[in-house]
Amino acid sequence: FVLNSDDSMELPHLGQHCSIAACNQLDFLPFQCDGCRKTFCLQHRSRDAHMCTVPQQEPVKHVAEKSFPCAVVSCNKRELAEFECHHCGLNLCLSHRLQEDHKCVKLPEKRPEISKTTEHVQKLLAQKTIKPQAKPTNPKAIQMAAKVALMKMKGKAFGDQGIPQEERVYFNIILPAEYKKPSLPLFFSKVWTVGKIIDVIAERASLSNNNNTGAVQKLRLFHGDIGTKLQTDKQLSELMSNDSYCILNGSTLILEDVLDDVDVLENLDAYSV
Repeated sequence: FVLNSDDSMELPHLGQHCSIAACNQLDFLPFQCDGCRKTFCLQHRSRDAHMCTVPQQEPVKHVAEKSFPCAVVSCNKRELAEFECHHCGLNLCLSHRLQEDHKCVKLPEKRPEISKTTEHVQKLLAQKTIKPQAKPTNPKAIQMAAKVALMKMKGKAFGDQGIPQEERVYFNIILPAEYKKPSLPLFFSKVWTVGKIIDVIAERASLSNNNNTGAVQKLRLFHGDIGTKLQTDKQLSELMSNDSYCILNGSTLILEDVLDDVDVLENLDAYSV
């Protein structure tokens, strides 16, 4: 908004006059040049319009901070500081700074840790080779024994009280031999997987559980009569509906800490109820 000189006499305290002498218009929205720092009206606001004598400065270019890429091929992270592995010399991000995380070529190989129980079993097997039974020789006898055991354990079994009665399945659980603890009558939900049942047993019996780690030995469940391993991803209902597994309500199951390639627990005589 611009006023002529005559009009500006009535409002002398508002706005500023254009610095061009020949113009001298009063502008209520004056513009200050970022070069000469003088004030101009709208008509003379550009540098060319008022022939500014101060050279225009080049805009300051932003200099990006130096960063260091991670040497792991699948990683796109960069860090502002260098994290060099003292063993292999690779530059790494915070996520891959440990030897295990970036699969360091200088990482010493871990020797498999074998528990005393496994050593004892290996000695027994060296002395006498025991051929595992693929199937029970007398399924009817196993079924009858399970029914009798079920009647005995129902009154004293432990478990999650939130499990509906129609979902409950009862087992006599024999704990790993090295703990030298008595067996536990427990009940579980038939919709649970074997893996979850193992975790529940370990927590209930205060056992060391390395199933969710990189340990070479893990807790596994075995059939108490035939020694076959139960797959951790199977639901109880699936195992119990398949006669080939011979898993019954009231069966005895053995929990043992074994190497991952052990599919059959051969020394069943070493475990007692």
